[in-house]
Amino acid sequence: MLPSQSLLPAVVFALAALQALASDTFLAAVYEHAVILPRPSAQPVPASDALALMDRNMDVLEGAVKEAARQGAHIIVTPEDGIYGWRFTRESIYPYLEDIPDPVVNWIPCTDPSRFGRAPVQERLSCMARNNSIYVVANIGDKKPCDSGDPSCPEDGRYQYNTDVVFDTHGKLVARYHKYNLFEGEGQFNYPKEPEAVTFETPFGKFGIFTCFDILFYEPAVVLVSEMQVDTVLFPTAWMNVLPFLTAVQFHSAWAMGMRVNLLSANTHNTSTAMTGSGLFTPEGPAAYHYDSATEEGRLLLAELSTHPRLSPTYPPAINWSSYATSIKKFPGENDTFSGAVRRDIFTFGELRHKDGNYTVCQGDLCCHLVYQMSDKRKDEVYVLGAFDGLHGSLIKYHWQICTLLKCPGTNLSTCGQPVETAQTKFEMFSLSGTFGTSYVFPEVLYSGVQLAPGEFEVLRDGRLKSKHGTSKPLVTATLFGRLYEKDPPHPLRISPKVSP
Repeated sequence: MLPSQSLLPAVVFALAALQALASDTFLAAVYEHAVILPRPSAQPVPASDALALMDRNMDVLEGAVKEAARQGAHIIVTPEDGIYGWRFTRESIYPYLEDIPDPVVNWIPCTDPSRFGRAPVQERLSCMARNNSIYVVANIGDKKPCDSGDPSCPEDGRYQYNTDVVFDTHGKLVARYHKYNLFEGEGQFNYPKEPEAVTFETPFGKFGIFTCFDILFYEPAVVLVSEMQVDTVLFPTAWMNVLPFLTAVQFHSAWAMGMRVNLLSANTHNTSTAMTGSGLFTPEGPAAYHYDSATEEGRLLLAELSTHPRLSPTYPPAINWSSYATSIKKFPGENDTFSGAVRRDIFTFGELRHKDGNYTVCQGDLCCHLVYQMSDKRKDEVYVLGAFDGLHGSLIKYHWQICTLLKCPGTNLSTCGQPVETAQTKFEMFSLSGTFGTSYVFPEVLYSGVQLAPGEFEVLRDGRLKSKHGTSKPLVTATLFGRLYEKDPPHPLRISPKVSP
């Protein structure tokens, strides 16, 4: 017979599981963490120094875990790089790594910490989950030895992976994911030889997990949602905001709506690198979000989400993203266009010269159509309709199709496409559509001050992004962001390098 003290956590978990099974919703949390960074160094620090830094970060994360659990959250997601930061070479990150086993081993680090060697980080994360009866999601580093018989084995004899881990309410390791699409500057890590589609079942739905840059690619992002049919995606990220289309809250909310799935996005907070923006996003829009580029404080967010969003009566229908745009003739608006750069991408733009109108702008196979009416046509603000159909990126390229109603930073048309966060112009209405060659399109509306517009726009089944009753705040951009995954070139860095970066 188990001692009474051992029975109590089991009883609590059983009651929580029954409650979750009986409910159509669950309480989720994400924590945006202002990471304590190590001093930049090309050489490894002693293991004790590495653990001391990680413990300082985990002290903060544990506070967030306890508070989320106190408020009744079933799961909490923490950011990418949230335990040790990023300023590393391949050699200097090594003391921060642990051997993370496959979850099939049925391991609770909190109660058996030395089973797979020294693993103080996994032990502490496991105990956070177990002691607070909450699922804990974290991002750490995995190390795996290899030998000369492996043709892709690095010269130092090991693989190093950017890794997400999930511990359940008992503290058991239930998921491990190795990031497949590494961003530029992640030379300290290796690419997995094959993409991983990691899922796990809970009493409150089926979950999938991937990391940051992965969200822009078919594997694993689309595979998890379209093929594995997960209910909710866990998303640790260290997202550097890039206007006009890729601020964290803007794109992550749009992705959840476009893929019609819950997304729990936990971002690193570091204003010097433009990292901020976390949220709990649903197929209907954001349930809660946070964007703060002014302070250095972390933020805990909680929201009640649908356990199985596909079964919800408010689940949005499938969209034919090109239906309307391909069924109409070219709008009779003014046809003068010009080229402008959004970062390195050359868009075709048409200026909105009047208070209202119909416009068409085309590039490649994509034609973008806009009907709009401004509340007032200001002389000090310029808006354009833009189209882009082509490859984006430098080291890793991928194919975008974008239709956008966009504010320019100044009245000079040469500024169009450059970042801008504020505006004064409201719209009585707008309707944006495009002849997209993909079913994967993500609708974005961004207001002045990097604010989302929940409930103020809709996507019709024929592919039109429309305002419902005019914009309540000045508009920065309304965008349909399409991804043609089938046109992506082969990834140039799938094989891990033999020579250390």
